[in-house]
Amino acid sequence: MRAPSACLWYTAPMKALRLASGALLPYERRPLIMGIVNTTPDSFYPGSRASGEEAVRRAVALVEEGADLLDIGAESSRPGSDYVSEEEELARLVPVVREVRRLVDVPISVDTRKARVAREALDAGADIVNDISALRDDPDLARLVAERGVPVVLMHMRGTPRTMQIDPHYDDPVEEVRRELLSFVEHALEAGVHRDQIIIDPGFGFGKRREDNLLLLKHLDVFVSTGYPVLVGVSRKSFIGLTLGREVEERLSGTLACHYHAALKGAAILRVHDVKATRDLILMKEAVEGATLPSGPAAES
Repeated sequence: MRAPSACLWYTAPMKALRLASGALLPYERRPLIMGIVNTTPDSFYPGSRASGEEAVRRAVALVEEGADLLDIGAESSRPGSDYVSEEEELARLVPVVREVRRLVDVPISVDTRKARVAREALDAGADIVNDISALRDDPDLARLVAERGVPVVLMHMRGTPRTMQIDPHYDDPVEEVRRELLSFVEHALEAGVHRDQIIIDPGFGFGKRREDNLLLLKHLDVFVSTGYPVLVGVSRKSFIGLTLGREVEERLSGTLACHYHAALKGAAILRVHDVKATRDLILMKEAVEGATLPSGPAAES
């Protein structure tokens, strides 16, 4: 793979996501919290599985817990999973997006690799496209994103969800993922996507070993330094379970430790199952960082 051009580095005019409507979502002070809604029967975390009215209720509940935006998906990307047909994905996703849009006013991201699915979801009220293939699976999706001017998440993955965990190997995971992500950025720019639309995601758990994921998180600032907003999706993933010896239902504390580190390193978005706990973490981090000596009577402890 040829090295990406140095001109791909980018200094954003402001630390905020700009929606096609012109609305801004600032992330300079703290990362945005993206609540996960899976309209699938087979996502790796049972607590995130929902469909139809249940998915709508989960979305509303996540907003009430403090989600800044939502990510709704209808195709599982767990290791070993297969493609879902376009018709099935549309049937699962679009009615939920339409009803959630009617009930909440936070931005909605749709997790899809398919242009037709993204188009109908955007028409139903979605604002962002989150593509685990980084616009490589469906050439029409890059054109759609460029035409609509919506933010797009470009995620790093080698292979597909079905094949990605078959003996993954990196000599230098941080540098290789950075370089490959920037090549995906270059592809998007060539398709007409504007720099201001692009969000990058190192793809934690997608074709990586436990040690690779830990190194990517440790050196997240390498990705932040590209100038593009960085999305971090580590919630309850297997590398946390392997590190702590915990099943998926018991990985909240490990997840929160990763979220804290990502916030320190400058992540723009945290994609999470547990919105309330993550929001408490971020608010407590802000309180500690903003603490000062009291100037008047002793403050309440």
